[in-house]
Amino acid sequence: MGVRERIRERVREMGETGMAAGSAIVSLNSAGISSKPHRKIAHFRQLSSRIKVPHFLNLQCRSPSFSSSGIKAHVASIEQANTEAMPKVEAPVVIVTGASRGIGKAIALSLGKAGCKVLVNYARSSKEAEEVCKEIETYGGQALTFGGDVSKEADVEAMIKTAVDAWGTLDVLINNAGITRDGLLMRMKTSQWKEVIDLNLTGVFLCTQAAAKIMMKKKKGRIINIASVVGLTGNIGQANYSAAKAGVIGFTKTVAKEYSSRNINVNAVAPGFIASDMTAKLGADIEKKILEIVPLGRYGQPEEVAGLVEFLALNPAAGYITGQVLTIDGGMVM
Repeated sequence: MGVRERIRERVREMGETGMAAGSAIVSLNSAGISSKPHRKIAHFRQLSSRIKVPHFLNLQCRSPSFSSSGIKAHVASIEQANTEAMPKVEAPVVIVTGASRGIGKAIALSLGKAGCKVLVNYARSSKEAEEVCKEIETYGGQALTFGGDVSKEADVEAMIKTAVDAWGTLDVLINNAGITRDGLLMRMKTSQWKEVIDLNLTGVFLCTQAAAKIMMKKKKGRIINIASVVGLTGNIGQANYSAAKAGVIGFTKTVAKEYSSRNINVNAVAPGFIASDMTAKLGADIEKKILEIVPLGRYGQPEEVAGLVEFLALNPAAGYITGQVLTIDGGMVM
């Protein structure tokens, strides 16, 4: 086979693989042409005038930089097309009850920073709730407030409707709203008992029932109920609060079983002593006694509770967790 035939054969092979000028030079080496750079170029120019080289190879040989930029442009166009073809993931829509302060506020801010659309529910603290919304918006999130008593069915229905009207759906419900009306059982009034049970337990029932109607249609949702370690251990002077939180724990397990077939995860978070306006007002002696029963020797922070709630609400790794009570109490309950 002559030199010309060998080169033609190599050119045909390069047409199969899309190789550029560097491969053409290799073909000249295989044809027995001198390995000196200037002689390679001279031979290639002489031969190219006599050999019909494919058009694409001529372009690549004349302009190696065109090949590189062309490939990059082609890859970029493919990536852009793939990006455009991918469905846009909507930000999760979340309702947090009792979100104007304390743990509820920390949860709303955490989920807002994570990119959720957050409805901030409050009962009386409208100014504080607006501040929570503004803070979420400074992080680029979306938020709105809703004033309502979650122990009243009409308020709950209106709250759910507000979220759905604004954002089209509901993905996550955080039942956090709660009150205390402490007192020893022998002195506890029926009104103190009823107020706590109505808001802390019946409110969870009403909100969960209303939210689950939407989640069932989607066959997807997550519900996190904020309970308390006193729902597990009891506490002197808190018969009403302990009963309500114990009820929330039993309610959580039952609802998790009932809605598991609809891919709705339901869990409870049971905080211990968490830093708040109330704990800040305790005297040094009382604080010392409290912290003596906490192995970690400190109060928990609202942001720590919020971090656990965010994991349960949004993280794919929490998809196999349901019907559980996760204590976050510095080791109080082991």
